[in-house]
This record gives sequence, structure tokens and C-alpha cells, in this order.
Amino acid sequence: MTGTALLALVAAGSAFGAHRLTRARWTWRTPRTAILLWQALGLAWGLASIGTLLGFGVAPYGQGVIGGVIRFFADPHALSSIRVASVAAGLTFMLMLIVMLLVAIAGVVRARRRHRALLALVAHGDPEMPGTLVLDHPAAAAYCVPGVRSPKVVVSAGTLEILGPPELAAVLDHERAHVRERHDLVLLPFTSLRRVFPQAGIISRTLDAVELLVEMAADDRARRHRPAKELATALLRFAAARPAPTPAGTLGVAGVAADESSPILVRVRRLLSPAPLPRPLRGAMLAAATLVAVLPLILYAIPA
Repeated sequence: MTGTALLALVAAGSAFGAHRLTRARWTWRTPRTAILLWQALGLAWGLASIGTLLGFGVAPYGQGVIGGVIRFFADPHALSSIRVASVAAGLTFMLMLIVMLLVAIAGVVRARRRHRALLALVAHGDPEMPGTLVLDHPAAAAYCVPGVRSPKVVVSAGTLEILGPPELAAVLDHERAHVRERHDLVLLPFTSLRRVFPQAGIISRTLDAVELLVEMAADDRARRHRPAKELATALLRFAAARPAPTPAGTLGVAGVAADESSPILVRVRRLLSPAPLPRPLRGAMLAAATLVAVLPLILYAIPA
């Protein structure tokens, strides 16, 4: 079987794997590892899809995808019009994915810059919560504004009214976990994919699944410092208070997916009854994710 055919199989297999993974529940038992698996599937699908188009186009050169593309730019007239169109489609698709990722990054940066400017006007610090800004708003809200230089953790006055000191401390640890682990960067590629394919249900379900895993990963980090019951209680109080939507470019403690209550209840049950996967199984998943991500690059070098 040629490298191009194998790339097509990898692309189809990655899409099928993503479909199955959106329905999986075992991923909740090891969110960080599952996030890496999602990233590997996304990378493999993109590289394999591009490679399939390029590989079909440059197949007559018999030098694989990388060698064939180099040869194409040196001597494109050796290919038929159909194969030239396939190469053009592959390069266009690659450029589109890159551009949409850059657009998503630029949009998030602009949204955060505007929100930081707004916070400078309407929020204030609290000596009892160093590094946290308080927003004078009655609705419950707790979120972080990630960034390299000046990440912010924000809570509203409504949050301070419904949470006791232990629950508030757990929520702050959750938001600091988002900042520390840069979960905003985890979500960016999936957000840009939804821009490219806005009508694709699989992309929306993927983004919802990864968002929930990101929240679970932050829950796990917070649980290292505070009893799980404190964060679980805070989540239930947020759900009862119907928290305000988090601003664009931020990550909130209590808002993922379309259903406002179900993800929170899932997280609460998980916090109170943790069941992490055994370490050998997590190691096997990491090895599988690495193989999935690297396989398309290996196939790029296989001659047609």
C-alpha cells in the first residue's frame, strides 16, 4: 500500500477516533492524558488530510510527499491537470488551517486586551485575595484572563456572596490552574477548526469534549490543595445561581457545553468519587498518542 493510501486511512481513522472519543466517558478518569490524545488526533487528521491531497498530486514523481512537493515546485509541468489541482487543494487547505489558527489567536488577543482595559476601570483588588480582581456585579462569575505577562483571576461581588471562604479558595485554585497550565492554548486549535467547519457537528462535539476535560484537569489541580468537597459545593452553588457567561477569551469555573447544569453535575460526581486510570494504562495512552501524532510525518517520506 502506498504512503498516500496510508495517509488517507490515517485521516479517516482519526476522524472516526474523534467521533468515538466524543462519546467516551473513560476520558474523564484521566483528563490530562485524554487532552493529549485529542491533540494527537487533531494533528494527525490535519497532517494526513493535507498529505493525502499532496501525495495523490505528486505520486508520479515517486519520491513521497515531501520529495514530491519539492519536485513539483521545480517541475510542475510533468503532472496532469487533475494532479496539479490536488496539490493546489492540499496547499490551500494547509494555508487555510494556518490562517484560521492565526485569526483565532488574533481574536483572542484582542478580546483579552479589551477586557483587561475594562477591568482596569471597573474592578479592584482585595487585600484578602492577593492577585485577584473583584468585579462589582451581582451575578455569580469567576474566571481567568490568561496571558504570558499579566494573567488575571476575576471574581464578582455576587460570587463573594454565595461562596464561603473555603469554597472561594477552591474556586481560585481552579482558576489559577487554568492560568498555570495554559488551557487557553489547548482550546485554540479546536476553536479555529470550528471556524473552518462551522456546520460540522463533530467539530462542535469535539470542542465541547475538550472544554469539559480542561475543566476537569483544573478541578484535579485544585483538589491537590483543597478538599474536593469544597470545590464540589462551589460548583453546585454556581449552578443554582445561574452564573453569567464568561467573557470572550477567558476561562470560567462553571460554564462548558450547551447544557448549563449537566457538565457541572458530572464534575461534582467526579470530584466526590474519583476513579483515576492506573498508571500503566495512562502510559500506554501516551505512547498511543505519540504514535498517532508522528505517523503522518513518517508516511510523508514513503515513496508513492
